[in-house]
Order: sequence, then structure tokens, then C-alpha cells
Amino acid sequence: MTHSERFVFIAEWYDPNASLFRRYELLFYPEDGSVEMHDVKNHRTFLKRTKYEDLHLEDLFIGNKVNVFSRQLVLIDYGDQYTARQLGSRKEKTLALIKPDAVPKAGEIIEIINKAGFTLTKLKMMTLSRKEATDFHIDHQSRPFLNELIQFITSGPVIAMEILRDDAICEWKRLLGPANSGLARTDAPGSIRALFGTDGIKNAAHGPDSFACAAREMELFFPSSGVCGPANTAKFTNCTCCIVKPHAVSEGLLGKIVMAIRDAGFEISAMQMFNMDRVNVEEFYEVYKGVVSEYNEMVTEMYSGPCVAMEIQQNNSTMTFREFCGPADPEIARHLRPGTLRAIFGKTKIQNAVHCTDLPEDGPLEVNLLPARPRFGLRQTPGDHHNPRCPNGSVFLQDLG
Repeated sequence: MTHSERFVFIAEWYDPNASLFRRYELLFYPEDGSVEMHDVKNHRTFLKRTKYEDLHLEDLFIGNKVNVFSRQLVLIDYGDQYTARQLGSRKEKTLALIKPDAVPKAGEIIEIINKAGFTLTKLKMMTLSRKEATDFHIDHQSRPFLNELIQFITSGPVIAMEILRDDAICEWKRLLGPANSGLARTDAPGSIRALFGTDGIKNAAHGPDSFACAAREMELFFPSSGVCGPANTAKFTNCTCCIVKPHAVSEGLLGKIVMAIRDAGFEISAMQMFNMDRVNVEEFYEVYKGVVSEYNEMVTEMYSGPCVAMEIQQNNSTMTFREFCGPADPEIARHLRPGTLRAIFGKTKIQNAVHCTDLPEDGPLEVNLLPARPRFGLRQTPGDHHNPRCPNGSVFLQDLG
């Protein structure tokens, strides 16, 4: 890295007042973490070079959403050949699929993925139909164990993730270990299949072998054509809503939070990563407007990057899970409820790791607001304004389509 090195991206920002996208040249200087922005259309400086501690080199990849001084920018292209060569040459995306046998260990596997330097860019818990499972195992059509593979992969929920890093396909396969879990325990004892797999079929997780295979499988689980993809796993009964906030996701805390929730006796019955924009967050947090002095900061945090929403199951789960989340202020939580999520993972009253449904009567409000926008890939059940099946709240309703 040279002393004056800079990376340039083309970024878009949606201006809600003008109802149009504005395009900027975003410059990032790694030597001091400063940023600079130029208005592409008007050929003028929009933001002079300014130090900005909330943007990091690992955030800079095509398709990512970054927050710069409360503006959510989508990185749509490289701004020069140097940036493309330095940052784009080896960046790959691949599919990481947690199979039904290892879903209870999802927290540990996500933690391993984070520690290995991967960026988690998509995540959804889902169930596969027999047809989807057959399409997924198309390379095994002539194998005698095809039916056993299909029965296993459809036997329970899976968690599909899109993960990103240099040489992602090769590195993820290395992290998985040999396909047979017994062999993995001998040849790669620290691998995911060695740690969490049983045999050659129930082997915890999957990764594609090639670029073409990765593209085909990611299109199956995260279709770009506007179709739904495999169904989510929401149950809609005795459920409450939990959102892992953007700061906790970006800090690599998702795996630890998932483990903590499981170890406390709760079931995560549905899970999905998504981005919110300011308008959606303001609607979602409307109940706090004029009531909580930190309202504006809460809004800014929630749309600053990807969130992970979860449907949590337990009898009377809204109240018991809310207690497990702890007081909103992590400092107070550390004094009064040191074992709670916010005490362990929260930083400030704004960056307090998780949002949870406050009261049972707030559940329908969160049900109606969070999934109401098609850009989340979610919507509420048609004609079901209060969704009585889930009186305590869930963000996982029917997929679009």
C-alpha cells in the first residue's frame, strides 16, 4: 500500500425528496480512512476529503451498501482500473449451505465463516421442495444415493448464505474439509465437516466446486429473476421478532448471538438478512418517535448496513425473550442483567446489538411495517392486517410472488 493510495468507486444514492438516484464518485484513502465524494452529473465536489471512521477497506466491493454520513450508497462499479485490479481481481462469491443436521450448530458455523475472513452478504433459512432438492443435486442424477440425498436435504430447514472473500470458492471448500465426515476427522480435524458432520450424506454443510456451479446454486437459493426461491421457515405461533443490528453484523457478532439465543433455550425458527432504507426504518420505529430522545440515532443505525431478522419461538416468547435481550442501555444491562444479549454484545444505547419486540401489543405493528416493502423480499399475508396467527410479532411472512 503506497502512501497516497486511493480507491475509487461509482456509487448511487436514492434521493427520496427528488425521487431519483444520484450518482457519485466515492474515493477512499486507506492511509487515514478518509473519504471524498464527487457529483458525477454536475462535475463538482460533493464532499471534501474527510476522515470517516465507519468505512473500512473490507466494506468496499461491488454490490455492497455503505453508509457515509447518513447516506446509504450502493457501490455499482469501480471508478478506475487501479481499483478494479487491486480490489476486484480475486474477490469471489460462493454459496455456503448449512444442511438440516447442522442447523442447530449454525452459530458456530457462522462464527467460523467470520473468523476465516469471509463477508456474509446474503442469508436465509428455508425449506426445499423435492423439485428444488432435485435441481440442487443435478450433478448427482445418476448416483445410486440420489434419493437418500434428496430425502435428507428436504428433512428440515437449511440455511443458505452468500459469502465473499478472495478465492472464496477454494477457501470455503478448504474450510469444509472432505465430503465424508469420517475422513474429514482424520485428514482435516479442524474442518466444519469434521466438527459437525456424521458421514458422507449428513456432512453438515455444502460448497460449490466451481464458478459455474456457484453461480447456478446461488441462483437457485437467491434468484435474481424476481421469483421467490425456496420457502422461508416461519411458524407464526408463539413468536417474537429479533433483529441483529447492522453494527453487530458488521462486527462479526452474528454467530455468537445465534449461539447465545440457542443456549438460553429459545428456538430460531426463521432467519433472513436484508437492508432497510431510512423511510422504512422511520415507519418501523414510529412508535418511538417523540418518546425516545435517541430516535434519530436509532433510525440511522438501523439502515447503516445489513440486518439479520429472526423469528424466535418460546411460549410467551415476547416477554421472556425481551427479558433475555436486557435493558436498552448496555451499561445498565451490564450492571443489572450481565447475562443478557445487550450486556454481552451491546456498545451504546444506539448500538445495543439487538432490537426485540417490546410489548405483545406492538407485535402486529412490527409485523405490518417491517415486511411491507417488496425490497425486503417479504410481505404480509394478503388481507391479514393484524395476523392473529402471530400476535406477538414476526417479520417472516410470505415471500413475494
